[in-house]
Amino acid sequence: MDTLIALVAACFYFLALGLVVPGLTNSNGIKTKPVFIAALVAITLHVLLLKDLILGGSGQNLSILNVASLISLIIATLTTFAMLRMRVWFLLPVIYSFAAINLSAATLLPGAFITHLESHPQVLFHISLALFSYSTLMIATLYAIQLAWLDHKLKNKKSLKINPNIPPLMMVERQLFKIILVGNSLLTVTLISGIFFIQDMLAQGKTHKAVLSLLAWGVYSVLLWGHYQKGWRGRRVIWFSLVGAFLLTLAYFGSRFVKEIIIGG
Repeated sequence: MDTLIALVAACFYFLALGLVVPGLTNSNGIKTKPVFIAALVAITLHVLLLKDLILGGSGQNLSILNVASLISLIIATLTTFAMLRMRVWFLLPVIYSFAAINLSAATLLPGAFITHLESHPQVLFHISLALFSYSTLMIATLYAIQLAWLDHKLKNKKSLKINPNIPPLMMVERQLFKIILVGNSLLTVTLISGIFFIQDMLAQGKTHKAVLSLLAWGVYSVLLWGHYQKGWRGRRVIWFSLVGAFLLTLAYFGSRFVKEIIIGG
């Protein structure tokens, strides 16, 4: 049953993707309603699937693939509703593709990392903050990639055909910093909650998570300071965003990836 749900959800993600891509290659307008409906069906099925994968047994199964699928779901949900107000079309093909791949992998390659968060609500709060901060900053990373593409086109004097589906560079930059500000604020609260709620946060095997997360927070904080105080723009902004995302990904998934995927234990 889970396999069937995953297949149907993936099909609706790719349907939404298929409705977006043609509008990025020509100046035809993208119809928001069909894309939104297809994505909403996919997201609903994704929720049902993860409910079974994570909550189907005793405790909560937070395997690396389940967590990756959950993050993909959060990102897909946020950007799907954002499409009603902002031109995020450039991001959606990547987001929906990863959502479809991650939910399929979580279904076809089951793993186990059982936790019991019902007896530790403070840890659930910390993990929820961590998931939302990471998801928000990954959306910012996609914005940075979009910014790099637009900047490359303009600096190489390659004419960008008038396409109402692709936002102007300045708009992308403004939205990028708003998203980074929100994501870094969530990351700040995540780190503070970790200090108060995770008693063994600096225990052996977990120190690297705290250190890498703090480094990522430092990178994003310097980037925000540099932009708002020194007027940083362009490639420096893009590289800072990518480095922050890399550090945060290592913090959240580094050791778990080695243990669960490479070693398989």
